[in-house]
Amino acid sequence: MRFIGNVLWLLLAGFWLAIAYAVAGVLCFISIIGIPFGIQAFKLGGYALWPFGRVVTQNPGSNAAISTLGNIIWFIVCGWWLAGLHIITGLLLMVTIIGIPLGVANFKMAGLALFPFGKQIVSAADLNSQTAAGQIAGSTVATSVPTLGDPYQVQIESTSPTQ
Repeated sequence: MRFIGNVLWLLLAGFWLAIAYAVAGVLCFISIIGIPFGIQAFKLGGYALWPFGRVVTQNPGSNAAISTLGNIIWFIVCGWWLAGLHIITGLLLMVTIIGIPLGVANFKMAGLALFPFGKQIVSAADLNSQTAAGQIAGSTVATSVPTLGDPYQVQIESTSPTQ
């Protein structure tokens, strides 16, 4: 079912959003200071191509101060217009019944497009195996796109260290 959702996503929104992220990435690579932002744009572009089956989590190894500074610069440089593209695409997709789950996914991805630093994108299968093994203790996990079984479901789990 994820495969079908990803193919629909790719055809209806993912390809065009990935091009926007690629343009943002190339523009960020013009200066040396922009290289980390360009890398982030390409990561988000890959996620925009094939989002179902992947999960956005807080990156436990990131520095909060640097992530905040990065998010502020990202917001000013390209975050606001990439999030705007997600909102416009989401509204257009909400016109059809088939596009409603994809539109909801776009609205959720708009938040990630605004403030991507301090987060990581992982496979849902990897996350489930790590959570079962207790390797992500103390972190908060939130899916960025809905599961295809329930398009309006947002899963938030809080795991605590077992001691």
